[in-house]
Amino acid sequence: MRVLVIGNGGREHALAWKLADSRDVERVFVAPGNAGTATEPGVENLPILADDTDALILAARDHQVNLTVVGPEAPLVNGIVDRFQSAGLPCFGPSAGPAQLEGSKSFTKAFLDRHKIPTASWQAFTDPESARQYIKSQDVPLVLKADGLAAGKGVIIANDRGQALAAVDEILVDQRFGGAGRCLVIEDFLEGEEISFICVASGTQVVPLATSQDHKAREAGDRGPNTGGMGAYSPAPRVDAELHRRIMDEVIHPTVRGLAEEGMPYLGFLYAGLMIDTQGNPRVLEYNCRFGDPETQPILMRMRSDLAGLCQAALDGELDRFRIEWDPRFALGVVMVADGYPGEYPRGDKISGLQDIMSDNIKVFHAGTRQESGQTVTDGGRVLCVTALGATVDAAQQAAYGTVSTIHWPGAGWRPDIGWRALNR
Repeated sequence: MRVLVIGNGGREHALAWKLADSRDVERVFVAPGNAGTATEPGVENLPILADDTDALILAARDHQVNLTVVGPEAPLVNGIVDRFQSAGLPCFGPSAGPAQLEGSKSFTKAFLDRHKIPTASWQAFTDPESARQYIKSQDVPLVLKADGLAAGKGVIIANDRGQALAAVDEILVDQRFGGAGRCLVIEDFLEGEEISFICVASGTQVVPLATSQDHKAREAGDRGPNTGGMGAYSPAPRVDAELHRRIMDEVIHPTVRGLAEEGMPYLGFLYAGLMIDTQGNPRVLEYNCRFGDPETQPILMRMRSDLAGLCQAALDGELDRFRIEWDPRFALGVVMVADGYPGEYPRGDKISGLQDIMSDNIKVFHAGTRQESGQTVTDGGRVLCVTALGATVDAAQQAAYGTVSTIHWPGAGWRPDIGWRALNR
């Protein structure tokens, strides 16, 4: 089997690494990839951007690709799976219809209400003045979200009405998020513990993956601006057997059934971002129509089963027959970021220390990196995800941070407390 992975982040490095480990996979191509995928055994980068669908289809044909796995959300929302299917090429991911679960927050909230799936109360606005009047009638805090794709940064938590009113101007008037902010969703603020619940779906068949917990805020203690994710660990101790059952029964199964009933059967990774309140009730914060980043990295570090076989079973409609085996240990990933992230940041800084990492229990997944004159240099905000296995969360955390301390470039940053919720249990 020859596999094409579309994307260039840490998630795509992890997918390519795991797919290349499959006994049935001869070669993995990554478009466009990064410095990590460029040096991964059995993996080859292709200089094609993730949004160049015509060139990707041509490359899949030229390289006799049997399976394409789409990493990032934008190509999925823009219909890349539909295009590949029309070209007769197997592509793992949702078509444009169900990908609206990530592409439009107002679509998702309306869908959740139609199918009685628990979520926060909400309203959508395109008129700034209507949004302002609504805010004046609501209690705070409030959560304001750009409706479309904003690279994980389109959410503003307003602790008072002044902040909420400023966010209306930022999103609807100033168009900080471009076209993603043509519509604004305002939600009640939910309190509790946030978890990531990721599964593979094929129509109404669902196989849950290992649980995980992300850290979206930039600073320790979940303070500072939201990011694409500063680290994650798996499994999430908060999700016991009873909560797992409730999430499947109250969220996941109603979601895939609802999509199928509405003529939009789902195929691919489905990520539910959930808030678990103090009574243990799950509510949907968001859906992503792909594997999370950085959750992918610790989850795939623990997966013992064949990822290519899992994707193929979903494509063949035989997901119910697939059983996933997991390493019982914990995996924890720490994201190393460029100076200034999630704001403006430099590129092209040389990274040192990568060549000294020689442990089977530690893997450095590349994200914003590229090769330049034989050197690995920074090329994005989130640069690396240092991921480690350990018998406990504490052991995995110590191994990951021990490795982080050996990797250097000017202004490198990271959160010092990834895993804190699990450690405080």
